[in-house]
Amino acid sequence: WTWLRTVLIFNAMGCIQSIRCKPKSFRESITVIEVNSNIDPNPTSIDESSSVVLRYRTPHFRASARVLVPPVAGKETWTVGWIQACNYMEFHNKYGTKGMSSWELPDLRDGKIQAISDSDGVNYPWYGNTTETCTIVGPTKKDTKFTVSMNDNFYPSVTWGVPVSDSNLPQLTSIRRDQSFTTWLVATNQSTAETIVLQTIKWRMRLCIEIDPSKPLGQRSKLLEPTAQEQPQILVKNEPIPANAMVKPNANDAQVLMWRPKIGEPIVVIPPKY
Repeated sequence: WTWLRTVLIFNAMGCIQSIRCKPKSFRESITVIEVNSNIDPNPTSIDESSSVVLRYRTPHFRASARVLVPPVAGKETWTVGWIQACNYMEFHNKYGTKGMSSWELPDLRDGKIQAISDSDGVNYPWYGNTTETCTIVGPTKKDTKFTVSMNDNFYPSVTWGVPVSDSNLPQLTSIRRDQSFTTWLVATNQSTAETIVLQTIKWRMRLCIEIDPSKPLGQRSKLLEPTAQEQPQILVKNEPIPANAMVKPNANDAQVLMWRPKIGEPIVVIPPKY
């Protein structure tokens, strides 16, 4: 009875000395202590100070995470940070009855890919390499705690005049933009390329600006709904990262500015950079 009681006590504790508990893998031991994400509550600001272009600045999307990495055995190197991809883009600048200019991602537009990298264009696949990533070089004897953070917003310039015309006559009548992104918190083994998705965030930025080009400069534009953005979604179940989100080209290099006239064939105004 004493023997039986001892075994039952050991079993209740979860393991016994003669049968070792299976240690957690490195993958299972990386912990996201806290994750936060939001879009600033301020509305998009519009700048009409230039007689050549209208500028606008959207509120910032922000994401930050506090992460615990267990001791790293051997000479492994792990990088933890943010990777972002664009899933959808509609960016139309209308010029009354003349037509519209449109920034487009052709492969995404045509359904050839489901997402495109939104890397900074240098540190693929990472969104950036300052506050956005942290690298742990093994071997380490203790847990490593750190915070990685990122932010994103739009600050473009749109010509008052038709982009394929030599005239600077103001004819811009509206701007509509709708973009969706997926942002992943990821840990990657630099030697083996093993990738662990720790967190997935989805967010969207929409804006609509109505413009009366006949009014004086500084009085032409009006921001329409939505003036406040939907807040990001931190997913309960992580999504895998599409292959295109990890490699060149990024969205900035792949985008094309098209002129789509009411009458006639579309014209490529600015071709892709790659």
